[in-house]
Amino acid sequence: MDPATTAAPIHDCDAESSSVWNWWPSWRPTSMSLLKTTESKILACIQSDLWARFVTLPNQDRIWTLTLTNKVVQKPVEQAAKTPLVMVHGFGGGVGLWIRNLEALSRSRPVYAFDLLGFGRSSRPPFPSDAANAEEQFVNSIEQWRQSVGLENMILLGHSLGGYLATSYAIQYPSRVSHLILVDPWGFPERQQTPEAPGAQGAEVVKRPSAPRWVKAIASVVSLFNPLAVIRAAGPWGPGLVNRFRPDFKRKFEDLFDDDTMTQYIYHCNAQTPSGEVGFRAMTESLGWAKRPMLHRIHLLPPSMPVTMLYGARSWVDSSSGDRVVQIRSDALSKVVLINDASHHVYADQPEEFNRVVESICSSTD
Repeated sequence: MDPATTAAPIHDCDAESSSVWNWWPSWRPTSMSLLKTTESKILACIQSDLWARFVTLPNQDRIWTLTLTNKVVQKPVEQAAKTPLVMVHGFGGGVGLWIRNLEALSRSRPVYAFDLLGFGRSSRPPFPSDAANAEEQFVNSIEQWRQSVGLENMILLGHSLGGYLATSYAIQYPSRVSHLILVDPWGFPERQQTPEAPGAQGAEVVKRPSAPRWVKAIASVVSLFNPLAVIRAAGPWGPGLVNRFRPDFKRKFEDLFDDDTMTQYIYHCNAQTPSGEVGFRAMTESLGWAKRPMLHRIHLLPPSMPVTMLYGARSWVDSSSGDRVVQIRSDALSKVVLINDASHHVYADQPEEFNRVVESICSSTD
């Protein structure tokens, strides 16, 4: 590991920023300490060598980071020669959601996962209200994180919002990305036209299952409030709301935890001071469409960079955006893969198949 990596002492960081919600400290049954405790229970499932620490950026923001290696399956020297895999979670998520994937994917190469700036246990700084500037703050933090950790290049994998930001990063820093893997990425198509304008140019017809009710609930308030404000406003009823709107998270991980560990994790990730979601809101149109659709910029990726897009066959995210990427990058190595019987959270719905596909991609990159 590069000696420039800063492993700051692990401590509660509730006081890192303030917001209108902080005058309700006893109203919400959450804290960074509770998030840490819940996450620790999740990470206890990992048997591989795990290094969990804060990586401090030049501006003193901290990125919560996991690094996994596997000395049993692969000799350390051989594994170190492999291109590392870096995993970026989606909106409202954190490193704990990769629990079904981290160990399997670390058998042949180092794997890094981090909480995006403004999410999970990472610092929660203010974000600008301008879409381009908010996106740039996210991307800058990823590049500063890479420099601090000491990675020369990486296989970059992003899910949902993480896929959008990973693509933006790859456009700006192409020499650092050996292969871009996008998992049900958010923010690629243009906003849908209304039914009254059937001939509108650039409209995409949604052919996928309709968005689940938790997506619709977020969409109904995103133009007025921060997307997850309702969880904080609900106070002691917040955990119950998460259980009600996201019962799927308990089901996806029920063989690992027979209690509400995963829904508690989601709650504690999102009941803290809003920060990353402020940046996300700045980048969205109503109903969650990106103000700066990535399909408008995907041609900026160098043709030499392979791109693989993974979609759940039952996801509400339309895979036709992936087909459009293949068309736009007709002179480049681009591919769309559908994972059967998987919804938006492909990595948790079909973890074995997801891990197999990602490992195959990684093996072809080295």
